Amino acid sequence: MAVDDETVRRIAFLSRLKVDDDKVEATKEEFNKILNWIEELNEVNTDAVEELVAVNEIPLRQRQDEVTAGQQKDAILANAPAAEYDYFSVPKVVE
Repeated sequence: MAVDDETVRRIAFLSRLKVDDDKVEATKEEFNKILNWIEELNEVNTDAVEELVAVNEIPLRQRQDEVTAGQQKDAILANAPAAEYDYFSVPKVVE
C-alpha cells in the first residue's frame, strides 16, 4: 500500500497535525517507509513465539489501599470555581 498526497493531507487533518504544502512530499515518503517496515514485520514467522505479557518477570510491589484523608467534601468543594448539589459544576461543552 502506498500513500499519496491526498492521503497525507487526510491523515494530517484527522490527527490534527499541521503539514505545510512544502512538507507533504517528505511526509509521504516517511509514511511509505513506515508502511514498508510494517510489511517487513508481517513477513516474520511468529508462530512458535509465546505472547509477551510483561517485559520482566518480576512482580510489582503493591501497597495496601488505605483511606488516609477522607470525608473532606466541604474542603474540596471550597476550591471549586462553582459547585452545585455537592458536586463540581462545569460549563456544558457538548451540545
